Amino acid sequence: MNHTIFLSLYNLSHHFVFWDEVFTFIAHILPYLVVIGAFVFLLFHHEIIKSKNPFAELIKKWKEVSIAFLSGTTAWCVATVIKLIVQAPRPYLVFPDISPLISKTDFSFPSGHATFFMALGVAIYLSHKKAGIIFIILALLIGLARIITGVHFPVDILVGFIIGIIIAIIFNFIFKKKQA
Repeated sequence: MNHTIFLSLYNLSHHFVFWDEVFTFIAHILPYLVVIGAFVFLLFHHEIIKSKNPFAELIKKWKEVSIAFLSGTTAWCVATVIKLIVQAPRPYLVFPDISPLISKTDFSFPSGHATFFMALGVAIYLSHKKAGIIFIILALLIGLARIITGVHFPVDILVGFIIGIIIAIIFNFIFKKKQA
């Protein structure tokens, strides 16, 4: 089933140059923009502007930034350790006819991108529901694009999402417990 879903999604690529560039942008460039966007949102969103003490609010926001990015980074580290243990091949090694739109040489399972961006999205969601939904949707798009571009199987993305969600919830629990 994993291979069937992969091939169905991968078959969306290599038909139109425009769409290949869109998928490549979402899988390869958008992640950088999401990191910048998350940082800017968490540090400078409207609560600082409205605050009577912007400096105190900025310190509070810096804690949110730290938790969100610590969740993402920890999740990515966990994914990297699992990759080194499992050593699952990339789709182009399993299917010799696959020509990925992005060049990757490390192992496939789980997706570090899916893990990091879902952890980031969920961490933001736990503090800011509306913005968190946007970042979770962006994580879903990045994961989907990484399948379409031929660098991950669906199970790589799914397990990455699960790890990211779990890590973000754990960090949120720990952080909220320390504040209480």
